[in-house]
Amino acid sequence: MNIIGRITKNAEINTLKNDKQVVNFSVAINNSYKNKQGERVEQTTYYNCSYWISPNVAKILNKGALVELTGRASSSAWIGKDGEIKSGLNFHTSNIKLHGGGTKSITEDKPSSKPKKTAFSQEETDDDLPF
Repeated sequence: MNIIGRITKNAEINTLKNDKQVVNFSVAINNSYKNKQGERVEQTTYYNCSYWISPNVAKILNKGALVELTGRASSSAWIGKDGEIKSGLNFHTSNIKLHGGGTKSITEDKPSSKPKKTAFSQEETDDDLPF
């Protein structure tokens, strides 16, 4: 299943008892439709997402960023401290594609003054290419 939405707050890395790390974040998906009266109705769906493959991805999952996620959805229900029944949608994420947006992370590395060498530069190419 694929979903596309915006991250609602910066991702957090949680460490479990067995030292396994999981990246947790929340995504909001906006949908709209017209009801029988012809009025436009806006609806937002929130997913609590988890990503288990690498904690390094948390650096780029910042509030407001537009992401495309692949994984599987599930639901959960529980009784809150106030005695009310609560529910939520979960998304076990297996692939993340960042489409841009969001705010810069406070812990983001500052760019160095030296330009980074790309993996493929003009000086390294042969001039006898057919195109």
